[in-house]
Amino acid sequence: MEARGVVAAAAAAMLVLLALVPEACRAEQFIVGDAARWTWGYNYTDWVVKKGPFFQNDSLVFRYDPPNATTHAHSVYMMRNLADYQSCNLNASKLVAGVMQGAGSGFEFVLQKRKVHYFVCGERGGIHCNAGQMKFIVKPKRSICRD
Repeated sequence: MEARGVVAAAAAAMLVLLALVPEACRAEQFIVGDAARWTWGYNYTDWVVKKGPFFQNDSLVFRYDPPNATTHAHSVYMMRNLADYQSCNLNASKLVAGVMQGAGSGFEFVLQKRKVHYFVCGERGGIHCNAGQMKFIVKPKRSICRD
């Protein structure tokens, strides 16, 4: 009986805290490219400018169709540095989402660290990155409270 009271009090306290934390201070989820999703030919640099700023613990959701007869494969790679990002050099990059991971609800990447994140599509040997503009840079800010 006493345990139920403690649990109920804890639940009530949590609800009060959630009510007091302004919506602007909660992490947000962003669909990369909005309705266009993660696709060839979309300007993701413009998308970042329009959607930003991004904050630590926000998440980016990459949605793309799995490869089939009518669509090209896409993936998500994290580049090591600006030089590799600019040249679309995949040699030292890290695969964070393969060609099948963008299907359905997509692949979610949480911006846990306050560092520069260089995202690119690594398919077709970097052609999607170079010619298809499938790349962007995000550096989340410290606070999740938005201005």
